[in-house]
Amino acid sequence: MESTNNLFVVCPLYVDPFAEANADDSGAGTKEYVHIRVQQRNGRKSLTTVQGLKKEFSYNKILKDVKKEFCCNGTVVQDPELGQVIQLQGDQRKNVSTFLVQAGIVKKEHIKIHGF
Repeated sequence: MESTNNLFVVCPLYVDPFAEANADDSGAGTKEYVHIRVQQRNGRKSLTTVQGLKKEFSYNKILKDVKKEFCCNGTVVQDPELGQVIQLQGDQRKNVSTFLVQAGIVKKEHIKIHGF
């Protein structure tokens, strides 16, 4: 019988599971995506946020057109981490994504829609 003292466990080198997400060349988390999210408020009320638009666009003009097109109220909020964020009343995710594509502001493959 051999003793178990001679058994060696070979562990693979440490692998960072988030290495791809943190890499500079990966698409995850970069500014090239426009993120459209919905946030639930109280009851049936919800809030749609749009972030990641390029800085050369006038957020106020986009907001004005979206408000007129979809009959909802909204505002542009300055966030310290995310930059300028457009907030709209109601669940406007699909409306905003089609508006941004039809207006030529963003390509469809660069839009990420989040939420329930």
